[in-house]
Amino acid sequence: MQVRVFSSGRDRLSRRDFVAGGAIMLTSAGCLRTCPANEAAKVAETKTISQEPDHYHGWPTLARRGNGQLVLVYSGGREGHVCPFGRVEMMVSNDEGRSWGFPQVLLDTALDDRDSGVLETARGSLLVTTFTSLAYEPLLERALKPSSGESWPPERLRRWQSARDRLTPEQRRSQLGEWMLRSTDGGITWSRRYSSIVNSPHGPVQLADGRLLYAGKELWSGEKRVGVCESKDDGQTWSWLAAIPPRPGDRADAYHELHASETGDGRIIVHIRNHNPTNDREILQTESIDGGRTWSLPHSIGVWGLPSHLLRLRDGRVLMSYGYRRSPFGVQARLSADSGRTWSGPLPISADGASGDLGYPSTVELGDGSLLTVWYERPANSGLAVLRQARWRIETQE
Repeated sequence: MQVRVFSSGRDRLSRRDFVAGGAIMLTSAGCLRTCPANEAAKVAETKTISQEPDHYHGWPTLARRGNGQLVLVYSGGREGHVCPFGRVEMMVSNDEGRSWGFPQVLLDTALDDRDSGVLETARGSLLVTTFTSLAYEPLLERALKPSSGESWPPERLRRWQSARDRLTPEQRRSQLGEWMLRSTDGGITWSRRYSSIVNSPHGPVQLADGRLLYAGKELWSGEKRVGVCESKDDGQTWSWLAAIPPRPGDRADAYHELHASETGDGRIIVHIRNHNPTNDREILQTESIDGGRTWSLPHSIGVWGLPSHLLRLRDGRVLMSYGYRRSPFGVQARLSADSGRTWSGPLPISADGASGDLGYPSTVELGDGSLLTVWYERPANSGLAVLRQARWRIETQE
């Protein structure tokens, strides 16, 4: 199914409403119409690739370097979706994802180090992103109150308290931030962490003019803005570029987990995880035609799921992959052949998930033109999420 909106202005798409089942609905800008699907995902293999079964793994990002090496970063060392033990880990594959080296710890602070993004720049540097979180503190505080009804094993309670008390409350709050690590030797050594101003799960992207663009959100610092930052020095320093304006009636602080891609015609598109009442849990899209300096109002593209990772394929099409936290739980992708103006219907990559504790997929195009998607997922028989990958191709159906 392909959904198209007829725009009332150049590169400014009007607000869209998703119509389940392919019905037609008029909007102020025109209409939505559906077309028969002509692409499908042919999955050759799906497997678990995480190597530490005693830990919870979350929120990965995959990148393919210019030399063909695959780099995967994620939050590892965890006890659960929220805990004080998260750390940034990296695995490397030198055979297109057929096998993976043992995890290397890149960052392990006294706070919870969460979602990790990765990019190889045009100059060959690796940039890894993350953010620190204290979201575990309310869980621990409830467990410490006898009246709360929480019942934790004594060992778990001591472990969490010990992790928390490595720093004073003031020290813990001073360590909150949005962070970046940089390597100029292929990931052998890494810089100290430094501020990236914003954060989003999958990190920045490289633009054709040499700049790096990071679409994200100020989580703890600044004015809690949602927008884009840029770097003109290969990711060593970042500066604020522009805010993304909220739709009328939306709160910008309900926009989360952005990701950008530059298209073949020079547009930049950004996908946003939306938690406003209108189009709640849908992916919103905004566009820039001036290098990220100004942005259109976010609008629905008719896709329920979160969050989205964008990849421009070698043939110029744009692929979005995202978690689907409704039955059938799993991971889906969609294609755009017109720089994000329209999107195909869903291409299911995985549909055997046990619950909504999954997703955050990212995708790379391999040397033979096939695709590799990695995501996190909590199996039915365990409380500890694993990393899964699928090797697949886009097939055209007659």
